[in-house]
Amino acid sequence: MKLTTTRKHSTRGKSFTALILLAAGLLAISGLFSASGVEAAAGSLAKTPASFSQLAEMASPSVVNIRTVKTIQGGGRVFRHFQGPRGKDDPMQDFFKKFFGENHPRDFKQRSLGSGFIIGKDGYIVTNNHVVENADKIEVILKNEKEYEAEIIGRDPNTDLALIKIKSRNNLPELKFGDSDALKVGQWVMAIGNPFGLDNTVTAGIVSAKGRVIGSGPYDDFIQTDASINPGNSGGPLLNMQGEVIGINTAIIASGQGIGFAIPVNMAKEVIDQLRQSGEVTRGWLGVGIQELSPEVAEYYGIEEKKGVLVTEVFPGDPADLAGLEIRDIIVAINGKQVESTRDLTRTVAGIGVGETAKIKVLRGGKTKTLKAKIAKREDKKIMAQQSRKEDQDKLGIRVKELTPEMARRYSVKEGEGVIVTGVGSGSKAATAGLRVGDLIKEVNHRPIKSANDLNKTIDAVKEGESINIFIRRPNRGFLVIKLTK
Repeated sequence: MKLTTTRKHSTRGKSFTALILLAAGLLAISGLFSASGVEAAAGSLAKTPASFSQLAEMASPSVVNIRTVKTIQGGGRVFRHFQGPRGKDDPMQDFFKKFFGENHPRDFKQRSLGSGFIIGKDGYIVTNNHVVENADKIEVILKNEKEYEAEIIGRDPNTDLALIKIKSRNNLPELKFGDSDALKVGQWVMAIGNPFGLDNTVTAGIVSAKGRVIGSGPYDDFIQTDASINPGNSGGPLLNMQGEVIGINTAIIASGQGIGFAIPVNMAKEVIDQLRQSGEVTRGWLGVGIQELSPEVAEYYGIEEKKGVLVTEVFPGDPADLAGLEIRDIIVAINGKQVESTRDLTRTVAGIGVGETAKIKVLRGGKTKTLKAKIAKREDKKIMAQQSRKEDQDKLGIRVKELTPEMARRYSVKEGEGVIVTGVGSGSKAATAGLRVGDLIKEVNHRPIKSANDLNKTIDAVKEGESINIFIRRPNRGFLVIKLTK
């Protein structure tokens, strides 16, 4: 019996020893048994807060409350509602004089709240543009309740970012930027801000999605999180578990619960650096209208990866036009960087310095071409003016699309011999005159129309009140002339 018992213990001992040696070997392979591995693990743990409480305690002193005062012209909505565009003899003037005197309020002060966070010990603070835009006075309140008046260093409405500064003799607690590109969906994050004026409110959640486009501007690329974000959180930081800023809280969906959006910090870094240096943001401009590459278009051009963007418009005199880009070109890369979406193209061009030459790789007619474009400065006012001209054209009620090869075959015409009407506004001048969806516009006032640009320029050249004669070809009807007045 002793022999049997001894053998059992001996077998168990050997098995246990083998397991220990196996585990030790695996750990040694992973590097955790080495001195450097242990030190690295310890260092990593030391940098990572053990809990949300520790993270909040560490980051909260750098988060500020921002209060602004804005002057709303004309007494605001209430006074405009009662007064309206009334004349001097209007009896309601006596009503207002009775209660408010001769100088009854014409303007009123609107107060609003927001958040921000310190990025420099010398008083630089990041917040949202909409928090401080048009503010007459900006007050910053630190966690220790000290109050400072702030000045605007620079604003960027396109990304809704702003940089402000306070004067303080003390070294202020600052937050460090992280890497938003390294952020993973499902990762824990914390938001700190002042929702509804409740100072230093901390909420936590996970990253719900990345790269969200919500229609707020040309540089939409939001981090979506379910950490509670409410009015007043705007401009506050979104932190990872290392206490690094990986996003700037900026937007909520009014009807949604647990859905908030933050600007990725990697995009914000470039903007903040430019605001700090010059007070404004300069972006590159190529001068093209673009759209996503649909599966049908990708298949037609034989593009297997379905990556790239389709050029729908080339603005005359802009870099793309001077470089030789054409409508229906497919942009697949810029300076060797692959373009996968319209967002990629917009951000890539914006990041190229004004005056620099960009190499643009395009697909045209099944062949690859490389064109060189000297990047210009993006002028938002110019872009708005172009959009305004398009809106004026839309008042006529005409929406058009250039002929695809398939459409050209259907109409038995060559590509470039007209544009197809894709929309006619209900009750518009074009609709009243009899223009229909599917009509092929070949000429306007005897000028050949080969592209949407041709149509734009021809209509722009017509003065208000003058006649527009549109020569069209209608399926099963032949050629017709549609007459209307601009």
